Amino acid sequence: MHALTACGITKAYGGVTALAGADLTLRPGSVHALLGENGAGKSTLIKVITGAVAPDSGSLRLADAEVSFASTAHAAANGVAVVSQELNLFPDLDVLANLYPMREPTRGPLLDRRAMLDRAVPVLRQLGLDVDPRVRLGTLSLAQRQLVEIAKALIVEPRVLILDEPTSALDPDSSERLLDILRVLRDRQVAVVFVSHILEEVMTLCDEITVLREGRTVLDAAPRSSLDIGGIVHAMLGQDLPTVSRGTSRRIGPGLELRGVSVPDRLSDVSLTCSGGEIVGLAGLAGSGHTAVLEVIAGLRRPSSGSVALPGGKFPSSFRSAIASGVALVSGDRRRVGLMLDKPVWENVAQVQPVALSSRGLLRPSTLRASASTLAAQVQVRPLNVDLRAGLLSGGNQQKAVLAKWLAAAPTVLLLDDPTRGVDLGARAEIHSLLRMVADEGKVVVLCSTDLDELVAACDRVLVFHKGTVCAELTDFDQHTILRTMNTGAP
Repeated sequence: MHALTACGITKAYGGVTALAGADLTLRPGSVHALLGENGAGKSTLIKVITGAVAPDSGSLRLADAEVSFASTAHAAANGVAVVSQELNLFPDLDVLANLYPMREPTRGPLLDRRAMLDRAVPVLRQLGLDVDPRVRLGTLSLAQRQLVEIAKALIVEPRVLILDEPTSALDPDSSERLLDILRVLRDRQVAVVFVSHILEEVMTLCDEITVLREGRTVLDAAPRSSLDIGGIVHAMLGQDLPTVSRGTSRRIGPGLELRGVSVPDRLSDVSLTCSGGEIVGLAGLAGSGHTAVLEVIAGLRRPSSGSVALPGGKFPSSFRSAIASGVALVSGDRRRVGLMLDKPVWENVAQVQPVALSSRGLLRPSTLRASASTLAAQVQVRPLNVDLRAGLLSGGNQQKAVLAKWLAAAPTVLLLDDPTRGVDLGARAEIHSLLRMVADEGKVVVLCSTDLDELVAACDRVLVFHKGTVCAELTDFDQHTILRTMNTGAP
């Protein structure tokens, strides 16, 4: 008996075809990888399976009975739960309320918060989320909010659990704990759909692999033991993965310098220099200070002591002044801070350009739209339609639009915080190529990432943070060296 079967699913948005007859077959007790480039149709297929959107054609069968879910709540009530890459949480409510959206247990007319806590606390502990369930969700970090989203799905004890890039915001320890939980769910005969761009995780964890390309299933429930990473990449892209080499003859431009910067509970006497023409990686465990460095450079957090000198010699006193001084900050949290999802792509790309280039006077909408179209083509946003709502783009293409928005500001310093979070291998390689292009123009590129593979692939050197200080500068490094240094504080 199959846990769930999707057969011949089609879906189009306007003139854009997202799915063109996609198939997916899940078995109880199997961890099933669903892979494909950004824009291949993964997210749309998940939305169809979980009742978020209705397919144009095709059928769904749950435990061999045909079903049609009217909403995600309807799907969850039937045992199909999803952990979305884009978090569906309420920041003004406490953690406990976020775990029971529209399904709170009651005692008479009142919420039974004791019953809610009794069910929630073991799940939170299992995930290693050591927070008070009564704390406001908006005070948590992105990684902690990701774990809350996962806990919300586990509480309903689903028969089918869909995880869309579940480890993209997690540190290595949290990721490993989640993978252990998935092994337990497999033993309980839960059918798990695992969407990830980290193919090493797929090869370690998954039993079967389905690959979508251009809305079609090109690899259907193939046993993981029959594949290697090269074969998966070829199925995803229709070709081998392009490589990005580190620059050897870089154009050195004006640099960025921090001297003795301290921020209470974040940084302690941090000094570093980043030259134009190089990509410098920042690594560390959650709370080690590396993300605070980006906030200081971008004028989002004022240091209690020390100084910051931008390439033009200015000190960023605010986020707006930093932008005007040539600083761009690309966040991986694209839905929360990166994009206006209800606005067309061109308005998003044109969002910061008037601030950064204010000395040129008022820029007409036609000028901004033309510039946005050029940049969208440069970063390879697909489909290339700047009048399309940003929310209709796939996750990877949304991230490319965020990058285009900041490139439109002609920055001299490009700061990136997990810029390829939830982005597939092909889009990630394209983004890395763009970063190398920016660096080769003599710009300063600082890349903060929780993805160790990304740091190795993209960076010329990596500064590792431990307890608020730079504990090592690595010029010859691999994933193991970075991870060991992050955890021990010793190079």
